[in-house]
Amino acid sequence: MRPNIWATASLLTLATLGTARATAVVGQPAPAFTAKDQDGHEVDLAKLRGKIVVLEWTNPDCPFAQRHAEASTMSTLADRYRGRGVVWLGVDSTSYLDAARDRAWRSEHHLPHPVLDDHAGQLGTAYGARTTPHMFVIDGKGTVVYAGAIDDDAAGDKGKQARNYVADALDEVTAGQPVKVPETKPYGCSVKYSR
Repeated sequence: MRPNIWATASLLTLATLGTARATAVVGQPAPAFTAKDQDGHEVDLAKLRGKIVVLEWTNPDCPFAQRHAEASTMSTLADRYRGRGVVWLGVDSTSYLDAARDRAWRSEHHLPHPVLDDHAGQLGTAYGARTTPHMFVIDGKGTVVYAGAIDDDAAGDKGKQARNYVADALDEVTAGQPVKVPETKPYGCSVKYSR
């Protein structure tokens, strides 16, 4: 019998996860977390039970993240799926940045979703986030159903011809269907963890 991660998630903290060095695995329960956003508001994955959660690793200094922000890739998707039970969360695990920079990034690009401050890297380590962007989709039961790239356009030259893997996954999971492409290779800048 699979454990109910939602029943125990609120007992776990990022410190617990950092010690365990767990990584998110497609088809397995998502690592639980509690983290603060750019304004100091606490976000607890356990309290999002029943919602589909998208985690987007970002870094305001990364050209790939900048390209997607300027093209409104993430904000457009966050807006499109908001009314369908989807919660979009940015995560910044850049060691040398803080919540103030995340707040400025959010404001500068009119992001409709919060950006979680993870400059200590515990959430990123728990999920095994490697790039900015690196995307994870968690279904309403708390299972990771997608991990990888936002799309198949690492060079940024496909325009509307690009296949958006996260949009595909969200279309499928909101329709109660299995995700056909549950894993892809993420691209972008490496996450700048403190080591």
